[in-house]
Amino acid sequence: MSRRRRAIKRPIPPDPRYNSTLVMRLVNTVMRRGKKSLAMRIVYSALEKIAEKTGNTNPLDVLQRAVENAKPRIETKARRVGGATYQVPMEVPPDRQLSLALRWIVGFADARKGIPMKDALAAEILDAYQGQGSAIRKRDEVHKMAQANRAFAHFRW
Repeated sequence: MSRRRRAIKRPIPPDPRYNSTLVMRLVNTVMRRGKKSLAMRIVYSALEKIAEKTGNTNPLDVLQRAVENAKPRIETKARRVGGATYQVPMEVPPDRQLSLALRWIVGFADARKGIPMKDALAAEILDAYQGQGSAIRKRDEVHKMAQANRAFAHFRW
């Protein structure tokens, strides 16, 4: 952990097509090696495919609902107390909730081998929107871990 001053959060500008900061955060999560135009093309193609599959439903609403479903509310953090390490359940700050949800959706879309990233991303977003899929399973796993370690909640500070 840094002993210097805290880093300042820079505001994320909205994306040009949907004028949404959520879409821009998704683009930044998809982006590899600074190739933002490629990441934008992947995300926009995935959103078009979502609009196609849901039948003219606003893809932005689908994305927001999918991310909302994938957000973890509580997670465990390792705390050392008296030589022992405990997994202490803690509430997740809103910014980290969003980051984790997007990271899981993009990560599991990337893990789908044999299909293009735009199709995999669209499928993963639709799965999360419907309350199923790998990102939702991961969120449930994190919640179960926190529930199992409820006994150590008094170590929170």
